[in-house]
Order: sequence, then C-alpha cells, then structure tokens
Amino acid sequence: MLISPRPATAILLIFVCLPVDKSGAESDTSAEPRPPVAAVRPYSVPSPNGSRVDPYYWLRDDTRSNKEMLEYLAAENAYTDTMLAGTKPLQEKIYAEIVGRIKQDDATVPFKKRGYSYYRRYDTGKEYPIYARRRIGAAGANGVSAPEEVMLDVNEIAKGHDFFQVGDWAVSPDTRLLAWTEDAIGRRQYVLRVKNLATGEVYRDAVSTIASRVAWAADNKTLLYVAKDPVTLLGDKVRKHKLGTEAAQDALVYEQEDKAFYTSVSTTKDEQYLTIYSRSTVSSELRIARSDDPALRFTTLLPRERDHEYQAEHLGDRWILRTNWQAKNFRIVEVDAKDVGNRSKWRDLISHRADAFVNGFDVFRNFLAVKEHSNGLANIRIRPWNTSESTVIASDEPAYTTALGDNHELDTKLVRYTYTSLTTPRSTFDYDTTSKVKTLLKRDPVLGGFDQALYLTEHVWVPARDGTRVPVSLVYRKGLKKNGTAPLLQYGYGSYGFSMDPEFSYTVISLLDRGFVYAIAHIRGGQEMGRDWYENGKLLRKRNTFTDFIDVTQHLVAEKYADPRRVFAMGESAGGLLMGAVANIAPQDYRGMIALVPFVDAVTTMLDESIPLTTNEFDEWGNPKQKEYYEYMLSYSPYDNVTRQNYPAIFVGTGLWDSQVQYYEPAKWVAKLRATKADANPLLFRVNMEAGHGGKSGRFQGYRETAEQFAFLLQQAGLRD
Repeated sequence: MLISPRPATAILLIFVCLPVDKSGAESDTSAEPRPPVAAVRPYSVPSPNGSRVDPYYWLRDDTRSNKEMLEYLAAENAYTDTMLAGTKPLQEKIYAEIVGRIKQDDATVPFKKRGYSYYRRYDTGKEYPIYARRRIGAAGANGVSAPEEVMLDVNEIAKGHDFFQVGDWAVSPDTRLLAWTEDAIGRRQYVLRVKNLATGEVYRDAVSTIASRVAWAADNKTLLYVAKDPVTLLGDKVRKHKLGTEAAQDALVYEQEDKAFYTSVSTTKDEQYLTIYSRSTVSSELRIARSDDPALRFTTLLPRERDHEYQAEHLGDRWILRTNWQAKNFRIVEVDAKDVGNRSKWRDLISHRADAFVNGFDVFRNFLAVKEHSNGLANIRIRPWNTSESTVIASDEPAYTTALGDNHELDTKLVRYTYTSLTTPRSTFDYDTTSKVKTLLKRDPVLGGFDQALYLTEHVWVPARDGTRVPVSLVYRKGLKKNGTAPLLQYGYGSYGFSMDPEFSYTVISLLDRGFVYAIAHIRGGQEMGRDWYENGKLLRKRNTFTDFIDVTQHLVAEKYADPRRVFAMGESAGGLLMGAVANIAPQDYRGMIALVPFVDAVTTMLDESIPLTTNEFDEWGNPKQKEYYEYMLSYSPYDNVTRQNYPAIFVGTGLWDSQVQYYEPAKWVAKLRATKADANPLLFRVNMEAGHGGKSGRFQGYRETAEQFAFLLQQAGLRD
C-alpha cells in the first residue's frame, strides 16, 4: 500500500528557552540553548496488519522544497553548531591531524589495459582526482616515459557544484573515447557524458537519470546503460545509446519487471561479451550478447531461480561460475560454453567448504584468483588451471584484509592485490603465481609522524549469549593498560551479508593517540563467517545482530579493554539501525553513539514501495504486509521503540538528498527521542543540505564531518585535547 506524504503546515520551533535537567525540572539558567521542538501531528500509517500513528510523518517532503521542513532542519543545524561551538578548536586540530597524514600529491599504482597504463592522481590542495594514462612503450621527450594524457580532471568539471562525484568511467575498445557518469546532487542519479581523448572535445551526448555503470560495445559508438525510474530510483530499463543521437531515441534492450532485482551492465574480462546482470537478495541472472553483434541480441546464460545466486566470466571456450547451487558458501565451477545449462557438466575448480566463504574471483589465462573469507578474515587463494592444488597468500598479522586489485590483463603470471590491517596502510602487491613471490609496489604513505610500530592489533573471539563465537578486530596504541580505564569506540554494521573487514584508517589514529581502543564487531548479518552468519542475522533472526553487538561491548568491558563509563558506538546506514536498536535495548552500556544516515523507521519505509530501494529489501528485512514480519520488524524498529528512559549522548547525521535512507527517517527519530527520553544528554542532528548517502564529496570535505563527530566523542569522554 503506497503512502503519499502529507503537506506540512505550521511548525513549532523553539530556539532558546530554559534547559531541562535530568529530573525533568526546569533550570533557572537561561543561557543554555534548547533544541528545536518538532510539532506533533498524528498521522495514521495504514497496513494490512493495522494502522500505526506516526506523530512526525509530516517531516517527509519528497520534493525537498517545503519551507517549514527546511527551516526545521536549519534550526537543527544551528542548534548543533551552538552545542559544539566550544569544540571548534578541537575540531580544527583533529581535521589538521587527519589531513596532515595524507600525501596530497599522490597517485595510485598504474594498471595496464590495451597498450596504456592507467592511474588516478591528486594535486596538492585539490579535492577531486585526475584520471590519466600513459602509452606503454612510447618514449617522451626525455626518452624515459610517454607523456601523461589527462583523461578527466574532476576538479575542473566539479567547479560550481557543492557536491560532485564521478560514478564510473570506461575507455572505448579503440582507446579513443572516454565515457563517464557524474552526479552533481548526491542522489545517485547519474548523467552519462563522452569525451574524445585525442581532441579533448566533450560531445553533446548526455543521458540523465541513469545508474553509474556503463559498457562499450565493440563498434566504439554504442554504450549500454541502465535507466532509473524517476520516482523509485530503481534501475529497471537497459538501453543502448548511439553516439551523436538524442537520448530520447535510445532503444530499449531489456526491462527488469521484477522490482525486487537490481540491474547493472558490464563487459566480460576478455571483452567478448556485454552483460546485463540482475540480482536480488537471494537470486541472480546473467544475460549476455556478443560485443561485436550490431543488434546486441541478449540471451540468458542461466535463468533466475529463487535461492540460486551466480556470477560468470568467459574465458576461451568456457564459462567460469561462482555459484551457490548445492554449495551454501559458494563454489567455483567451469563448464564448456555449449553445456552451461547442464549442471551435470559443471566441473569444480574451488569446491564448497563449510569453513570458508567464496566472495568473488578473477580469471587469467593460466590461473584463477579467488577472494574468500576463512576464520573471519579475507584472503586471496590462487589456483592454477593445470593443477588442482591451490595456495593462499600468507599474512603475518592477526587481523587483516586482502582484496583483488586492478587486474585487466589475461596473459600475465602476476595477480594484483591489496593488503591492509588496522595498523598497516593500504599496500598494493603483485604476486607471481609461478615463483610465489610477492612484490610490494606501493604502501600508501602516512605523514604527520605516523609510526606503525606504535600500534597493536588483535583478533579476538567473544561468546554471544546463545554460545556463538563472534570475531572482533581491535587496535590500540602500544602501552595500553588493560585495566578498564580506556575509552572505547566500537563499530558495527551487520546487514546484507557485507563483511566489515579490518582496514587502515587515517582518521581513527586521532582517537588511538588519545588513548582510545577501536573495535570492529563482526556481528551476524555480515558474511565474515560464511552464509550461515548472514542468514542468522536477517529476517526473523535480525535481533542476533543487535545482541551480538551488545555482547561484544560487555565482553570488552569485562576483559578490561574499556572503561564502562566511556564506551561509544558507531554505525552507518543499516549500521545506523543497529545503533538505534542497541540504544533502545541497552542504553546503559554506552556513554555515546554516532548514527550516520541511519535506517531507523523500518516498518513505515518497508510498507511504502514508492520509496527508493524498498522492494529490493524484502528478502533482507521481510515484507511488513505479512503479519509475521510486520510484528517482528515492529519489535525492533528503532523509531517505533523509543521509550521513556535514559539514552546515551547521540550524534545523528544525514544528507538531505540521500536516496538510500531518506533524510526524514533520522529527522523523525531525533524528534521522537527529544520528546520522549528521560535524560538531558546531548542529542545532536547534523543535516548536510548539499549531499546524499555518502556525505560531502571531495577528499577533504568529508574529514570536516569526521572531525566534528570525533570532537563530539572526545567531549563526551571528558577529553578536551
């Protein structure tokens, strides 16, 4: 049942009045500000299982233009400014620390493709990257290397925009043209543009309201893209664009009729096929067309069926598939192209294992590279075609993350991968699959006096209340005394099967150097421990995600890693739902929380299929039109379970243009918390008026937000510097 937003009328805003102390009595001091108070306007939210009253539904405005709503958000920002005014020097200090660790004139390790070496670099002081390349084997004026060709200087095209982001870029098969997608709002509604790399001319071609990914056909003049529904923002129509023609003439190639599926386009690594990939939470389907077929006639590789997920790559005369058919944790198989639909002909390359989850793979002429999770950590496995033996690239740290890097060449014995940990900056390696020697190509520099030897990382196991062992990654500065006096920041996510692997952070160092312990709780709902780990943290088992997080906190306090009076928690998006649920269930365990773009109004959002992404989420959260799921979701939905009790200090952040978690979810949550909670702890709401789900664009702007959030934590931890 669709719910249309009601127009807002009057709003009650109180900017300065008497503060309220913990007992609820008014204080005599009038100098302290009181937060804006949102008007209560009861609205009945209908559902097949009965209606609920939402007192702040009026804060929803899909046009983002209602004057009164915008004034309310502006008042929230003004209140946050006032409450954090005393931390401004600290914010500036933290920001300077973070930016001071970054080598500003830096570049990525180049990768090879079609006779060119491609890389991304930054200039000192600039917010956005420059995409560039050099021709391989061509000498420049100095006889050493070919001159740089700047393909795209994002700093130039971003001028005049408060927000700007390049979603994807792709060079045509003949290497002459560059196609890219850009978003100047933050709502992930991209515009396709094309540039002639030889002349520098940007063509008049422009296709709006599309997904980020694009793919070139072999004719160098046809581009495949996914058009988005302007209301739901779901990418549901695949079209092809001929250069020099109007976007309105773009032919429909495929329409995704099942709204539970996401759709994307790509090219196989050998560039023989264009692909249309459709996936839901529990199934997927790949359509393929020869890239040199003028008509781009797509056929289905394997038809979709519920509970079968697969991905595929083409190599020679066979297909390589990652599949969970008869393999809960996935396996990798090969099959001759003519027999792909005959599963009896599938041949195992990486067999199913109960103790390892296969996340993804890449193909090469002579070997297969696989990313897998085992023992809660991300590893790379190499399997040559001429043997059934495989090798895992070794690590010497207790908690780490490895990932496949930019590997665009088939005919090579090298595999590019990245390595990082909570103490080791991102490092790019080439691994020789013949000699088994790994070569460090680059370790991201960290300036500002950073010394890796000053920090320690741990990988510990915490018993959850049902006996399940939950992995936790920890980092802290050497010399920490585990005597229960250190402040702790615990991060969590626990949804969609996303694994929150331990990675180096330029920002967290500012907390570690002030005595914090930083922990990542790899709670159920992720996939660090395999498919069961995910399935036991979604749908009717979602509560495991929340209790796992709480159990990790209580264990770290009991083991003296943390001061029980200075425990902080942080989560973003679905991790914001985690924060909201934990705040309702165990508020006494936390001094403060940071909830960014939080998904906190689960029931109302999932009842409304006009909201972007809702229909794709039913297999993750459940369909609340069904009574069993309605009641279960209602039992934990943060907004619905706010009660008259003491809550931690909470910092909430959102973006007005967010297309994934709409701004009005956290706005309503904050309003309800203020009207209901029994304490006087700070509740701050920062609304980024020029951004969406990912916050501000640019490599430095986002660190301003981080500095503000960290200053809030330090203020609550009693640390002034």
